[in-house]
Amino acid sequence: MSYDDSNAREPAADETEEEELSGTIDAVIYRNEENGYTVLGITDDSGQRQTVTGVIPAAAVGESLIAYGTWTEHNSYGKQFKVESAQVLAPDTTQAIYAYLASGEIKGVGPATASLIVNKFGDKSLSVLENNPEKLTVITGISERKALQMSECYKRQSGIRRLMEFMCSFGIRSVLAVRMYKYYGAEANSVLRNNPYVLTAAHIGGTFDEADRLALEIGVEADSPNRVGAAVVFELQHNAGNGHCFIPQDRLISATAQLIEVPEDVIADSVAKLIESHELIQENINQVSACYLPELYEAETYTAQRIARMARHRYDEHISTEKLIASLEQEYGIHYAEQQKLTLASALQNQLTVITGGPGTGKTTSVKAIVAMFERMGLDVVLAAPTGRAAKRMQELTGREAVTIHRLLEAKFDDSGDRAIFSKNAQDPLEGDAFILDESSMVDILMMSAFLKALPPDARLIMVGDADQLPSVGPGKVFSSVIGSKAVPTVRLTEIFRQKSESYIVRNAHLINEGEHPDFSQNKGDCFRMRRTDAASAVSTVAELVSTRLPDRMHIPVPDIQVLTPTRKGEMGTAALNKKLQEVLNPKANGKKEKNYGDVVFRVGDRVMQIRNNYDILWVSGETTGTGIYNGDVGMLTDID
Repeated sequence: MSYDDSNAREPAADETEEEELSGTIDAVIYRNEENGYTVLGITDDSGQRQTVTGVIPAAAVGESLIAYGTWTEHNSYGKQFKVESAQVLAPDTTQAIYAYLASGEIKGVGPATASLIVNKFGDKSLSVLENNPEKLTVITGISERKALQMSECYKRQSGIRRLMEFMCSFGIRSVLAVRMYKYYGAEANSVLRNNPYVLTAAHIGGTFDEADRLALEIGVEADSPNRVGAAVVFELQHNAGNGHCFIPQDRLISATAQLIEVPEDVIADSVAKLIESHELIQENINQVSACYLPELYEAETYTAQRIARMARHRYDEHISTEKLIASLEQEYGIHYAEQQKLTLASALQNQLTVITGGPGTGKTTSVKAIVAMFERMGLDVVLAAPTGRAAKRMQELTGREAVTIHRLLEAKFDDSGDRAIFSKNAQDPLEGDAFILDESSMVDILMMSAFLKALPPDARLIMVGDADQLPSVGPGKVFSSVIGSKAVPTVRLTEIFRQKSESYIVRNAHLINEGEHPDFSQNKGDCFRMRRTDAASAVSTVAELVSTRLPDRMHIPVPDIQVLTPTRKGEMGTAALNKKLQEVLNPKANGKKEKNYGDVVFRVGDRVMQIRNNYDILWVSGETTGTGIYNGDVGMLTDID
């Protein structure tokens, strides 16, 4: 459904400079056994006590730690070292070995048993525990069975420690060691050495750069099949992140050759083998040999087939459309435009209808009318949108509950924490007779495929959106492709209604869509341009507009004002603007709670927005409870505990 000829490279790495911290672990303050997140107390090499946080699985008292990361300031706990990668080294003195064994990390070993073991075997204690556990039976109270159990427990810990040592020495993130050991167990080290590119598998979640750095350091040939195959897959994954469902085969070969500096004929052979093994899917599209990742091919194929079936399905409703529309007009005291009447007729007659149009053309009015019509027909109507903000706006405009697609499909994280798994699917479909999906242009091919799989076979679907908006962030241009296919009943709303035609925002939006420059000749109303020649004056103007001028002169409440900027960094970036806006809108005050998190201050009264999906978090709103908060959800910070 989507490909263009751009081939963006990987984004630049985080510019924060890492530091090194080393010392001896003297306390395990907290540990999450599932993901390896740990808080440690260590005595560093200068004798200072430090707090270390991060993914450091199996770390134990008495072990040595070499950590790489950055210093942060915790509002409650003070200075902490946040770990990106770490080496945990086995204790090598009798004192450290005793501390390790006495810490309780080895099941069945406490301070008394630790003392007996160290008194008997000294600095060879851990070697005996790992390699000759039968020797432990000379100690009173240690049976052969207990000795073997103690040995197995220690081997598990030493296995992940050695894996972390190996991976950390090449700058690989500690969290990947956790996933490797969780998936491959004692074989993780040998699996990784045999094929470092296993790090890039979806269940591990490493980057190609991490795997490639490790592979080349341990002597993997530049043109090895594992390396070339991983690079090909990486190109497809990376470009999927840029919106492409596929890459033309010749373009894929040349881009991969450029990435890893290997001849194109070697890449071509690898692509052919990946296609043969079904790790890639090749399909001829408009005389182009397109290469897909299997997941995207399946999603695109299923979506196209399901939409085609729905588009052909017609209902023989014995209802007079004219009478129904007249009845709705009378009930709601509104006169529907001819194009809006077409949306009602199409929704009545077709299983799938697309409604598109620019701002001010009556999409929301059409949706409200369709909802009312469906409810009169006794249909159970479900409203959904791709983001929390879009769902909230839909709910406010229609007066009916609307949810995000993620929440509707009951999304959860997989083991890597990066990919969503949906509880609702063909085996456990959604409940409802008619579904209205707003802001459909934001829905990518993977989300649309998941949504359609969970859609009941006989359910109606209304897709609503502006085809002229930017496509989804994820792969595919689903909405515009559905319209462009001309196979789906589509109503395009073009009339700008009187109350909207007075809006300069709406007028300029339509001028842009028609290829014209926006009109700022009058520079008044709800759309105007203010020139500033430097960043400082621009920031000052933004702060003044938000805090006083727009509320006072245009009577717009401050919570209804949203500032947009195209960059995160710099004087006009989100970080700097948020800091300035907080100063003028919600300044520090006695008795007002606040919390520092890195360079950010969260203060009661702040407007906040979620910037990453969290499918598992529990929330309470009044008497309503639920699970999941999503990128784009907004709210007000009311208290800090």
